[in-house]
Amino acid sequence: MKQTIPTFSLNSISKHGFIVEKITDRISSPDDNLMDKGIHRDSHYIFMFLQTGYAKMMVDFKVIEAENANIYCLLPGQVHQGLLMDKVCGWFVAVNVDLVPDFIRSVFEESIMDFNPLPLNSICAGKFHDFAQLLYNSYTEEMLSTKEGFFITKSLLNAYTGMFASFFLNENKPERLKESRAWQLTRQFRILVRKEFITLKSPSLYAELLNISPGYLNEAVSKTTGKSTLYWIQQEILVEAKRLLFFTNCTVKEIAYQLGYNDHTYFSRLFSKLEGITPLSFRGKSRKQIPSP
Repeated sequence: MKQTIPTFSLNSISKHGFIVEKITDRISSPDDNLMDKGIHRDSHYIFMFLQTGYAKMMVDFKVIEAENANIYCLLPGQVHQGLLMDKVCGWFVAVNVDLVPDFIRSVFEESIMDFNPLPLNSICAGKFHDFAQLLYNSYTEEMLSTKEGFFITKSLLNAYTGMFASFFLNENKPERLKESRAWQLTRQFRILVRKEFITLKSPSLYAELLNISPGYLNEAVSKTTGKSTLYWIQQEILVEAKRLLFFTNCTVKEIAYQLGYNDHTYFSRLFSKLEGITPLSFRGKSRKQIPSP
């Protein structure tokens, strides 16, 4: 097992910052096979629309399964591995972060819930297929080589990924409160935490970046999510610690250092407090539970 988790980028396979392919082509691709990558992260978004067949993957310690018409989104940084693709048919779209509109990113990046494959009825599946086909037909070098053609294709891409965001937003709408000041602050805070949790671990430092008091930030976050600011900072640390424990053979001391802790004993105590078991116990237990491909 490697000492780091490989991170793949689109830059080596696409000069446009996104790719649009049929899932069957992606599985059989000699250059970037969906099933041959093993355990890894991506620096980009992946939007998958499964029309038929059965797919099974592991995403951040959870086994995700989908059969027939489903949509699913993988976020940048999530650790995943393809386990099984059986008679699959559908569409695979990958997009660099800077090309995804903010309103689409916010649906996925600011969610307080885990996203699972979302089943589609036949009417919705038909709409996704028609739009994916339209996007696929415009994804040609001829179209992308001109400013006008790129604009058209990018507009279709925004609309297609926007459909994913709309469906997932509707599915998880109970979690989204009225667009209040508290909700706006919570969104800004969650984005900052995902970017800065290795170097910034104190709620007061995030409050300073947002130009508000720690108490006001904690009140807003607690009102919106039911959890404190410290909880969300520690959860981000915990998830990354689990990834490194499971997917690498780094020592606990090495992982603590990667996560910004000079004192690995403090990190071990914190992990044990949050997870209920020691880091090494988690490593042994989790590796027994996740199936091999």
